[in-house]
Amino acid sequence: MSVMEHEARNRRSPTVALVTGATGAIGKAIATHIAARPGYEVVLLCRNPEKARAAVADIRRRTGNRRVRAEIVDLERRDSVSSLAGRWEGPVHALVNNAATTPRRREETPEGIERQFATNVLGYFWMMTAFGDHLVASAPARVVNVASYWAGGLDLGDLEFRRRRYDNDAAYRQSKQADRMLTVAFAERLGEAGVTVNACHPGDVVSTLSRSLGFGGHETPDQAASTPAWLATEGVGARETGRYFEPQRAVPCRFGADRDAVAALVQACALYG
Repeated sequence: MSVMEHEARNRRSPTVALVTGATGAIGKAIATHIAARPGYEVVLLCRNPEKARAAVADIRRRTGNRRVRAEIVDLERRDSVSSLAGRWEGPVHALVNNAATTPRRREETPEGIERQFATNVLGYFWMMTAFGDHLVASAPARVVNVASYWAGGLDLGDLEFRRRRYDNDAAYRQSKQADRMLTVAFAERLGEAGVTVNACHPGDVVSTLSRSLGFGGHETPDQAASTPAWLATEGVGARETGRYFEPQRAVPCRFGADRDAVAALVQACALYG
């Protein structure tokens, strides 16, 4: 689609989509998929301003969509998320929680929270909490949580690996299990207000994250982004809620089915503010 065609369509009120971690391989591809659709405004939520500017320019060039911009936010810090939500003006029709990290050694945020738990789990929790009112006011709206089939091993008594020996693979698997569980919790919390919440496994690509885990990848970023972008833009993402998809197919999630554990996880996350 040409720039002129995009601008003509976008003179109408756009559908506004937020994508976290949008300078990474999969996040940028998700943002590009959405921006390529007529009528969408895409906001990249990024930590690094220089990378954000480059990603915005590249996505605009690739899609011809001038309604692509960035906001700076640090997903591992609650105050940064709250500040973004507090200054936000206008609708939010889609939120794609995608940002993730998996440092090889145990690290802590300035607030003293284990970094992988802070970014991969609390970042999702804080974004859905802080933007809940924006989503409800914009309903029908939707949330897509990029999780993984590489999930399990959640220890509700040691979420930050203070007792266990830190292993970035174990911490990553735990965080993705938590993301799938939070999806069920927020689907129930926001469902009556017209907001759907679904999770998915994106795809396997060679990325900074996969290299940190010691994995390779057999898919391109575009291929990996197809399921989260599909949930963010197609009708299925508005019809279904509280579901887990891999790829473009709903599959049972045993983690979300454990309602006591889901409630305990939400309670634990709420203690972080």
